[in-house]
Amino acid sequence: MSIESVAYSQMYRRMNAPDEQRPFSMATARRIVRFAQPHRARIGAFLALSVLVAVLGVATPVLAGRVVNGIVGHAAPRTVVLLAVVIAVLAIVDAALGIVIRWLSARIGEGLILDLRRAVFDHVQKMPVAFFTRTRTGALVSRLNSDVIGAQRAFSDTLSGVITNLVTLALTVGVMISISWQITLLALVLLPVFVIPARRAGNRLARLQREAAQLNAAMSTQMTERFSAPGATLVKLFGRPETESAEFSARATRVRDIGVRTAMLQTTFVTSLTLVSALALALVYGLGGWYALTGSLDAGSVVALSLLLTRLYTPLTALASARLEIMSALVSFERVFEVLDLRPLIEDAPDAAPVAEGPVSVELDGVNFGYPSADKVSLASLEDVATLDSRGGVEVLHDVSLRAEPGQLIALVGSSGAGKSTIAQLVSRLYDVDSGAVRLNGTDVRELTTESIQRTVGLVTQDGHLFHDTIRANLLLARPEATEAELWDALDRARLRDLVESLSDGLDTVVGERGYRLSGGERQRLTIARLLLKQPRVVILDEATASLDSTSEAAVQEALTEALIGRTALVIAHRLSTIRAADQIVVLEAGRIVEKGTHADLLNADGRYAELYRTQFADDSVTVKVKL
Repeated sequence: MSIESVAYSQMYRRMNAPDEQRPFSMATARRIVRFAQPHRARIGAFLALSVLVAVLGVATPVLAGRVVNGIVGHAAPRTVVLLAVVIAVLAIVDAALGIVIRWLSARIGEGLILDLRRAVFDHVQKMPVAFFTRTRTGALVSRLNSDVIGAQRAFSDTLSGVITNLVTLALTVGVMISISWQITLLALVLLPVFVIPARRAGNRLARLQREAAQLNAAMSTQMTERFSAPGATLVKLFGRPETESAEFSARATRVRDIGVRTAMLQTTFVTSLTLVSALALALVYGLGGWYALTGSLDAGSVVALSLLLTRLYTPLTALASARLEIMSALVSFERVFEVLDLRPLIEDAPDAAPVAEGPVSVELDGVNFGYPSADKVSLASLEDVATLDSRGGVEVLHDVSLRAEPGQLIALVGSSGAGKSTIAQLVSRLYDVDSGAVRLNGTDVRELTTESIQRTVGLVTQDGHLFHDTIRANLLLARPEATEAELWDALDRARLRDLVESLSDGLDTVVGERGYRLSGGERQRLTIARLLLKQPRVVILDEATASLDSTSEAAVQEALTEALIGRTALVIAHRLSTIRAADQIVVLEAGRIVEKGTHADLLNADGRYAELYRTQFADDSVTVKVKL
């Protein structure tokens, strides 16, 4: 590696160094070693070959010096040719080993990336919904990209670099001292002139790079928010394009200015170090030539010293920043490990059983529940805050008990924030109760496998989410093995078949981010079609028809009535007219059940339900008059 390459490498590492300098953690180091155990054979071979390449790198300048001595001393031509052949063989071996080392490095590095990404991705999928409601998606994705790649560099770059540079340095210094200790000492004296500017310039570059990174992140956030369908709509309705453009332009201009300053600083820095290396080489030629002319050193030794000079500065400079490299790798590993150390709130019991076959009853027995605080489900670094909010755990459900027999339809009504959606999440086991129990067929959901609960319970929310994928892919999420006929049947029952058939790509039509290429009603009917395809034994509808117009609602209600036959259903409804035929209506207020009964019974009781019913139909009457 040339001195220029070393200079650029130093700047890169300084610019990408962690913001905080942490003490070396032996616990983290031991954990890294355990994590690398599956790759230990390749790591051992990689390090051994790296050491061998370092030895070959020092041997070549020595042999070159002997060639020069042979020429100057009029040695036999065969001797010079033999030395040249040896140098050529060493070059071929060095090239071959370089390819093998690169292959091993790639296998180790990419293998670690694969292991870390799998571990983080699988672990994050086990986290509760509260984790995702608090976490910045970009920060979480960064753990799977930047930090994982930074962690793998600990093996593919840092570890091999430290060992190889130590071997190269020891061999180079030893050979140079054996040739001329005076020249070696002077060469080492020039080292601070090389290293100190690297540190100072690197720190300045790091500050500029971090400012640029923050500005780029701000521009990325602005673009992500403004270029999404809802964000673009909001800007067009309420935003001022000139203000948006000015903010973006100011950040982009500052990034440009930083780019110019960075380029000039890098050029000045590398040019200065190149000049230092040229002066050092001149010193070797001058002093070495004087020794050679006075008879205390031969010409071949001068050539060998000049060739060894770069092999002296390169490892010395690299080792000077070894701590920085190690800290960068440790920080990356620690950021990955802190995600892996977050304990999922929902875990299967060791003896968890599947939900029993056949119709399913749903029961809540004395349930008390409060959403977990941030310090139990999240990380400050993922929320971009200094400390996590410790508030939480305040009960939102108080002693809630209800039961839905197999095939029954239970309606949940009440004011916003009464706890209706919370009950839906508990039955789906997105959260676990604080006390009491949620049971399916008489078995506590905490004693059932998560996979069987997911197959048994189907939930459709008011804002049914769709992935940026095809209609087919969004439907197959419910049942990957579904046939083409079953897909069309589900669409037909959701009153969406005619629309999909009219699309040029049919089932292969991409719905866009969050399904924004479809209307609200069409998007909701597609999520209902997904539920119909899943065919769960327990259906939970969390205001699933709230965003539909009257015509679409009537069509989907008809489809849902058909789909709910023989299934246990919990329906959270805002429009009370849709749940008159429910087997039981449960009225919640402030997390407590205040009334239960049929539609007729609750109207006769003239309580909270009757009040909600009269208020809603009075509002509907006003709406009709306004429309007229």
